[in-house]
Amino acid sequence: MKLRSVVAVATLMSLVSGAAACQSSAADPGTRLAVVATTTQVADFARNIGGDRVAVTQILKPNIDPHDYEPTPADLTAIGAATVLVKSGVGVEHWLDATVTAAGFKGTLVDASTGVTIRQGDGEEDPHIWHDPRNAKRMVRNIERAFAAAAPADAATFAQRLADYSAKLDALDADIAAKIGKLPAGNRKLVTNHDAFGYYIDRYQLEFVGSIIPSFDTSAELSARDVDDIVAKIRQTGAKAVFSESSLPPKTAEAIARQAGVKVVAGEDALYGDTLGPEGSAGDTYLKMMEHNTDTIVRALGA
Repeated sequence: MKLRSVVAVATLMSLVSGAAACQSSAADPGTRLAVVATTTQVADFARNIGGDRVAVTQILKPNIDPHDYEPTPADLTAIGAATVLVKSGVGVEHWLDATVTAAGFKGTLVDASTGVTIRQGDGEEDPHIWHDPRNAKRMVRNIERAFAAAAPADAATFAQRLADYSAKLDALDADIAAKIGKLPAGNRKLVTNHDAFGYYIDRYQLEFVGSIIPSFDTSAELSARDVDDIVAKIRQTGAKAVFSESSLPPKTAEAIARQAGVKVVAGEDALYGDTLGPEGSAGDTYLKMMEHNTDTIVRALGA
């Protein structure tokens, strides 16, 4: 954990005792299960599996980079009051362990990545597991099991919602495969802001040309050599576009696209990589995010 995060959590610890009497939305009155979910993706999964039988507090807001997040007093209060805490896992929430300790969390911690086969790259594990709908199916299954154990009276409801949502994930997977399958083989080259789409690329047989930030982590430093390398790769491979991401500034992607002589996909068409979009956007749910990303990729690479 970064030094500033450690300091921030230590400071927040002193605030928790005073805030303990305040109940967050996670501790909803009545019979609903009090759930906190870290990322936008697992919060969406939790809502789909839990329905009106759970009250979900979401830590990360749309278009906020999870790699560099700093917890707030409200986060600690919510976690301390939760019965179930859901994380995406694989280190994307590097700040979570200290936050859980500071909050005094005594409930069930669910690592949604349990059982997922993790990609490796340059000695690192790729945390962006949700970009393969088959992984999303395992994530929602892990969430459903935790909900059923925590609220046995609602287990049948959770099981049915899991079946319904899993069917949607199967349909999504088939739809994406069909759309990508229509792209000419020579056009299936992807250049992104950072290395966030490896699971998607592997699943749908795209070619990863490279990323502007050559890392799974958006906080990695970008050197002049990195810029030269990605421009050279774009020219050598004939990649048609550079795809910006919704949670990252588009300026570097735009500059590299100009230098390489290709188009940049940004603005409302930017891909959703680390986060879902705000309510009302093309990526405000997991299903919509995946459809948006696919339609954007096919449109940009198919011309």
